Amino acid sequence: MSLSFDILTIFPGMFTGVLQESLLQRAVQSGRVDVTLTDIRDFTTDRHRSVDDRPYGGGPGMVFKPEPVLGAVESVLARGKTHGADSQNSRKFVLTPQGQRLTQERLHELSNASWIVLLCGRYEGFDERIVEALSSQGFEEISIGDYVLTGGEIPAMVILEGVVRLLPGVLGHPDSSVEESFEGGLLDHPHYTRPADYRGMQVPEVLLSGNHQRIEAWRREQSIKKTRERRKDLMGREG
Repeated sequence: MSLSFDILTIFPGMFTGVLQESLLQRAVQSGRVDVTLTDIRDFTTDRHRSVDDRPYGGGPGMVFKPEPVLGAVESVLARGKTHGADSQNSRKFVLTPQGQRLTQERLHELSNASWIVLLCGRYEGFDERIVEALSSQGFEEISIGDYVLTGGEIPAMVILEGVVRLLPGVLGHPDSSVEESFEGGLLDHPHYTRPADYRGMQVPEVLLSGNHQRIEAWRREQSIKKTRERRKDLMGREG
């Protein structure tokens, strides 16, 4: 089964490099993932292809207009039905700083979907009527963190890669997405590779011992230590 992404943006070119490199390129080429980009400007009706306007009531910046955004979304949703997108196994998101914060747990949840729609914001945000209309169609607001970026394109890339790397067969080793930060509620343990001695800095002896039981115990101890030092808020949530 493949996972389809529909991404709506006014800057589709921003995704070109991301989709043509590394993990995402391999996932697309293998047919495991399909990504369709929709340019919201294609749904404008004026010669300037305007997607924004000044906010009522005054204030800085510009606001996304309802007509092109909702027109683009409706087109994507109609195409999804035509292609047999399973509404029971689809997820639809508006990317905004006001949304629910993205977590590794949420990425795992999304990796079980068959179709994910991502609407990228820009400017000062969306006319609130857009958000209200999309909410009634099952869209959720989502944020990648408590900070503000220029637009939703980079957050969309974060979700795209975060989900795709969890799909079976995408990463080179089946345990790569299991033994890392936030899996099991802890930060990842330290990693080492050759040489064993670099400028006097030694690889811990336990990792050279060949004793897998000792190695696993050391790694868990180090994960707990690092989490306690850097992210106390995660302590007690390990699974």
